[in-house]
Amino acid sequence: MSGIYIHIPFCKQACHYCDFHFSTNFSRSDEMVDMICRELELRSDYLPKGQPVNTIYFGGGTPSLLNASQIEKILSHIHDYYQLDLKELTLEANPDDLHPKKLEDWKALGLDRLSIGIQTFNSDILRFYNRAHTSEESLNAIMLAKSAGFQKLSIDLIYGFPSDDHKIWENDLRIALDQDPGHISSYCLTVEPKTALGNWEKRGLYSHSTEDFAAVQFEILMESMDKAGYVQYEISNFGKPGQFAVHNTNYWSGVPYLGIGPSAHSFDGKVRGFNIANNPKYTEKLKKGELAFTEEPSTTIDITNDRILTALRTIWGLDLISLKTDLGFDLLDLKNKQIALLLNEQLLNLDNNHLTLTTKGKLLADSIAASLFLD
Repeated sequence: MSGIYIHIPFCKQACHYCDFHFSTNFSRSDEMVDMICRELELRSDYLPKGQPVNTIYFGGGTPSLLNASQIEKILSHIHDYYQLDLKELTLEANPDDLHPKKLEDWKALGLDRLSIGIQTFNSDILRFYNRAHTSEESLNAIMLAKSAGFQKLSIDLIYGFPSDDHKIWENDLRIALDQDPGHISSYCLTVEPKTALGNWEKRGLYSHSTEDFAAVQFEILMESMDKAGYVQYEISNFGKPGQFAVHNTNYWSGVPYLGIGPSAHSFDGKVRGFNIANNPKYTEKLKKGELAFTEEPSTTIDITNDRILTALRTIWGLDLISLKTDLGFDLLDLKNKQIALLLNEQLLNLDNNHLTLTTKGKLLADSIAASLFLD
């Protein structure tokens, strides 16, 4: 199996927390779609032979800004140049872009899963984030998507907004669960240097929440999801049984994927790489028939550490037998003391040669993985 990720590098406006690659100039969207199609042609031999594409994911940016003919053109190129056995076709969408006709067109193109960027149901915070939608539009978008027949829905939420208490976050979770989307992805609000929040913090105009405050909200998130029947199958992702995101699950499982578009990342099963994060330079390269792709040099140790990091984030954990068989490292032997300490502190579980994070360990996922990295 394998996947294709399509990065659509356009947004209506810049969210104050976002450091993803995008442009607010949509005037050259047709040209960008042409270049994405050109890259699909040029990189048709990137994915391992004999592994059909079973997931396609339109991310960004804001893919829901594309019109139906633009999406159809990209999908047509994928059908022409790749072997397909599709299990999931996802498009990220903003609530203000969801309208009955557009939803009808998406269904007709074969899209079967929507990931809706809600972030919060609090109108004041939406304005602070510089989001283009309102709380009312969020609720209406979910209703419209369900009415259009989209049975696989996901909504994004952000926690950690600085506040005197946790009432805003608790209310967001209550409203989200009342909508019963089936899948919720939730991420902590972070301050990135080249964002509006980063600039405000430098000037003393904004102070992010403390780590302890964010940790409490993460605990509230895990408890609320569990009570509602959602499984935390990855640190930031919760789904009801049968509604886990196939595409993202494949990411964390080491399945190869091809990233198309400016700034998109790829993984062929061994080596990772990325496209240039610049629309004009990406376009210039593709017009010449050249790739805008750079491989990241990696050693067996790099690949091992990458697997440790990604696998520990999931409910399935790190398969120690597979690690030894595939890459030649016996982690139980090489990191015996560290693993023993983490087990003793109830941060890790070891069962049937699989290491998994405990609920307590999920609060320290990155640092736990780093402690197991090979030098």
